[in-house]
Amino acid sequence: MNIKEIKELAKKFTPEQLELCINQTLKMGKPQLEGCEVSGDVVEVLNTLAKAQTVKELMEQGMTEIEAIRELARRIRKIQGSE
Repeated sequence: MNIKEIKELAKKFTPEQLELCINQTLKMGKPQLEGCEVSGDVVEVLNTLAKAQTVKELMEQGMTEIEAIRELARRIRKIQGSE
């Protein structure tokens, strides 16, 4: 998980714009929206964009950036069965 990329995307884009980037990546293999480029293969790009979208949504609900990233990590651990 590239926290730096996730933080930059969450600061720069709305959840709707990140959804657009995800859809463009699914259709075209990479996002077309300027500034939405992420390193890695298609799966990594989709993962990073989805994580950034989640962080942004949590921030819009009132969490700080750090709280939102911690919540994302907690959710990932829960799904992976680590929690």
